[in-house]
Amino acid sequence: MSGEWEKDGPILPIEFARESGRKRITLVIADVPETVTSLWALLKVDSRAAAIDALATREGIKEENIQYSIGWWRKADGASNGRGAQSITKWALAHNLDAVVWTNLKPGLRGSPNVVPHYPAVLKHFRDLIENGEHADAEAYVRKTPLQVMTPYRRRLQDDLRWTPIPT
Repeated sequence: MSGEWEKDGPILPIEFARESGRKRITLVIADVPETVTSLWALLKVDSRAAAIDALATREGIKEENIQYSIGWWRKADGASNGRGAQSITKWALAHNLDAVVWTNLKPGLRGSPNVVPHYPAVLKHFRDLIENGEHADAEAYVRKTPLQVMTPYRRRLQDDLRWTPIPT
């Protein structure tokens, strides 16, 4: 990254809706009604392809999944790929950017891929982790998410599990 996280990213429908390999429920662009202002950062790379590779490495995305799991837009021809591309394109043009890459991971819990999980299923996932003493990493991920990314599920987790934000 080049510099700090900027707080004026595109407004997107983001939710804690993907079970990751580390038992976390991570944020993804999903088919949800509420939107939040995302964060963004510049990358120190010399091409869109290098930016895609850097993001794939950061996110642990295998080469064969990059085409599905990394979204992108380029100013030169207006081409794009991925969920949220229309909103990201408008935002990128307003910020005079040449290209944008983002994680384009699909929502879903194990056994229900590509489906935004209902909140009770997310809560059950976290309660099962708590019961098994395996919740520390998953809890930290939710609680350390920047405060401006206050999604409906996050608000409910604050009430149900007392997972209040931890300043980073």
